[in-house]
Amino acid sequence: MNVCILNPSYGENFVRVARWAAKSRGRVQRHPEYLLTAAQVLIDQGHQVTFVEAAARNLPLEKAYDHVMASKPDLLVIHATTPSIYQDIIQAREIKEVCQCKVAFVGQHVSAEVENTFSTAKGVVDYILRGEYDFTLRDIASGQTVSEISGLSWIDDNKVIHNPQRPLLNMNELPFPAWQLIQPEWYPDAGKKFPFLTLLTGRGCNNACTFCRDPQVMYGRKLRLRDPQKVVDEIEYDLTIHPQIREIMFETDTFVASSEHVEEICREIIKRRLHKRMSWACNTRVNTNLSLMPLMREAGCRMLMTGFEFGYDEGLKAVKKGGVNIDMARQFAWTARKHGFTVHGCFMIGAPGETRETARKTIDFAKSIPMDTAQFTGIAVYPGTELYHWAKEHDYITAKDWDEWLTAEHEQKTLLNYPQLSHEEIDEFIDKGLKEFYMRPGQMWAMLISIRSIGDLLRKVFGVKAFADYFFKKTFEGTKTAQPAKKYFVKKDGAK
Repeated sequence: MNVCILNPSYGENFVRVARWAAKSRGRVQRHPEYLLTAAQVLIDQGHQVTFVEAAARNLPLEKAYDHVMASKPDLLVIHATTPSIYQDIIQAREIKEVCQCKVAFVGQHVSAEVENTFSTAKGVVDYILRGEYDFTLRDIASGQTVSEISGLSWIDDNKVIHNPQRPLLNMNELPFPAWQLIQPEWYPDAGKKFPFLTLLTGRGCNNACTFCRDPQVMYGRKLRLRDPQKVVDEIEYDLTIHPQIREIMFETDTFVASSEHVEEICREIIKRRLHKRMSWACNTRVNTNLSLMPLMREAGCRMLMTGFEFGYDEGLKAVKKGGVNIDMARQFAWTARKHGFTVHGCFMIGAPGETRETARKTIDFAKSIPMDTAQFTGIAVYPGTELYHWAKEHDYITAKDWDEWLTAEHEQKTLLNYPQLSHEEIDEFIDKGLKEFYMRPGQMWAMLISIRSIGDLLRKVFGVKAFADYFFKKTFEGTKTAQPAKKYFVKKDGAK
């Protein structure tokens, strides 16, 4: 089968495959590793696959349309998101009308909102692949009887049919992503050495955070890890496909959840001397086994992307961030500094029960611990999560339709509005956190003296420009809600 996988744009610098689908405050882009893993599954089965990366390349609708139509697909696969769902359906309709292909939607939003997506699409979407879609897509492309494909929802005689859920996959059965279909240079990020690639050592998560979308909607509460040998094989594969990469980002939500797994990966990296060729970074929690840090540094780990989340214990408990507390977070940060790691801290404002006083505690805590960079966001509320259902039940969500999930500029937008803390006040604290953290003379000096190479300088320049661009847009263009999707877009030949 001829399959086209489209990662559509939705305004400039829209990050479609991130945990928050939006134009990020850091103006970064994320690699579509899940889409490309599914693409490689199809390639291995002998199917013809075209990947159109419109989001990271900022391709306008018309340009993306041209690329898709040139591939003459039998099946169009679109990664849809909550804020872009209407535009995703419109673009799918335009393509389907011309090439008469089948249309499949994948991703977190459609997995959580199957019925709503089908009713909104009005016949445009033929299939919704719920949750992990790698083998579901394989079965569709291979011509398996639709009613027998696990993990699939489809329409039969105007009725939505939900086939049984597909069992969670064995990570060792999946191929490495089809990185040959993209260029790493399409994905800037001021925090990473450039260019870099992401790598997933597993899927799922054993924790119960109420806001975290992927374990609840896509990949399950069970952490499934890939064999350490295969993880390091993938690093070597990445360096073969794109020898110019300077860093690997282990994007697994909880890379350090298994000390044994991390230790085996580190020792295998050292054994193959890959730490002499590139550095790596990873996501961490503050309850990481701190005794791993020396080995991780030896194996080339440069940066720890750390979910501190809140600066007070009650906030952590409110979102069920189990097994962590503020004292643990402080010890983690100082131990990481001692071992020479770059630390990026992730913080949120807007936990259930948040007040002006507790929001202030999070900002003050972020300024009190040693970190190189930090991000502040409103807590994300996405369909399918426990937090979303709680907030919807209490009428705390400001957005009344999917295209109200972002501002008019497609920036992240605070979605929660509490009786004791308004969404405007949450926005105010987000901006205060960013400004107060980065505008401290000591922080600016530390960032300046950390520059060791031209690459470091370029990353810092990119970060400063992103910071300035965000606040310029916020000051002069406001936070109006995104406009509804157009009824059509003009194709190259002028037809509508």
